[in-house]
Amino acid sequence: MHVIVVGCGRVGSELATSLVTAGHDVVIVDKHPASFRRLAEGWGGRTVVGLGFDRDTLAVAGVREAGALAAVTSGDNSNVLTARIAREYYQVPNVVARIYDPRRAVIYQRLGIPTVATVTWTVDQVVRRLLPDQLVTEWADATGQVVLVERSLSARWVGRSLDPLEVPDVCRLVSVTRGGAPRLARPGLIGQEGDILHLAVRKDHLDQLQRDLGEES
Repeated sequence: MHVIVVGCGRVGSELATSLVTAGHDVVIVDKHPASFRRLAEGWGGRTVVGLGFDRDTLAVAGVREAGALAAVTSGDNSNVLTARIAREYYQVPNVVARIYDPRRAVIYQRLGIPTVATVTWTVDQVVRRLLPDQLVTEWADATGQVVLVERSLSARWVGRSLDPLEVPDVCRLVSVTRGGAPRLARPGLIGQEGDILHLAVRKDHLDQLQRDLGEES
């Protein structure tokens, strides 16, 4: 696949290197030529000096042949503008923008622009460790109506079938991490101490799910 990475910072350079290693045709774009020093000599891709939201720059990078574009510069506005141009003007099928402000990330996701919010990811990791009895959102669809959540199994469910957590068209148990190893959920799965659940659920069912997973019956 032809992939364009916009931004040759730490994240961009590592991403570009990983993609090349995986066998993809990669072009990395940055407005500062010196940024390309982060790439290993002979890394196997191509570099383009310019702005990711500049159409001439994107043309040189081969945007019309691109199957994916990642905008991972240090600027939220630049990343979102680049992503929107790639998605809406060039119809690049797979586009993602790195966002530092989690409030903006929610807005852009609703516009159909997949985002990775660094601050949100960090906060979620802290919340997961501080409040193991709380639901932690891992992913939300573009409308925000369906979310994937993580929750540590409470003592109430140890030794019990997890089937009752599933509600048709509302909530589904996707996987369980047990002993550090993830496994897809199956009917009749019995909860064990230390299990971490991953559930796909409608947003309007989150409060009920939290109650169902609680310690009290």
